Amino acid sequence: MGKCDGRCTLLVICSLQLVAALQRQVFDFLGYQWAPILANFLHIMAVILGMFGTVQLLWLVLWVGWNSFIICFYLEVGNLSQDRDFLMTFNTSLHRSWWMEHGPGCLVTPVLDSRLAPDDHHVITVSGCLLDYQYIEVLSSAIQILLALFGFVYACYVSKVFQDDEDSFDFIGGFDSYGYQPPQKSSHLQLQPLYT
Repeated sequence: MGKCDGRCTLLVICSLQLVAALQRQVFDFLGYQWAPILANFLHIMAVILGMFGTVQLLWLVLWVGWNSFIICFYLEVGNLSQDRDFLMTFNTSLHRSWWMEHGPGCLVTPVLDSRLAPDDHHVITVSGCLLDYQYIEVLSSAIQILLALFGFVYACYVSKVFQDDEDSFDFIGGFDSYGYQPPQKSSHLQLQPLYT
């Protein structure tokens, strides 16, 4: 008692994944970032299903890919640019990461009479942040990748244990204990008469 086996550890990792995904979902909703909201929702569903099956193995590979994209997006790797691409909102709004305005130590100052903003939006300047929003988003994605990798390893382990348990299933106390020897396979089929 008190020892956590592979299944228990997988459930703990899945629970941590759910908590991390729900936290991320809240902040993506606050920032109106629709692509991450959709991906987080699918991840939450896959983790819940993954607690009861091996569907999590395939999903975790996709989840690592998505979070790698998020890291590359916020670090502007390659041709990705936060200034001109509205990938996270499906180009439906001008919203950005919630952390942009609400990060630790950030001071938000509205810019009055700016011609850059559409009629229904305002322009702001953000300064004094202890940690820029890009790095908060990258850190969040890195935690998701780490949890996904741990989850993948333990999902593989639990799948292997289940497979070994099925292969070693013992009918009625085992055949070997009664001296039963299964028939040997022969190269031809012998027909036996049926008596009624």
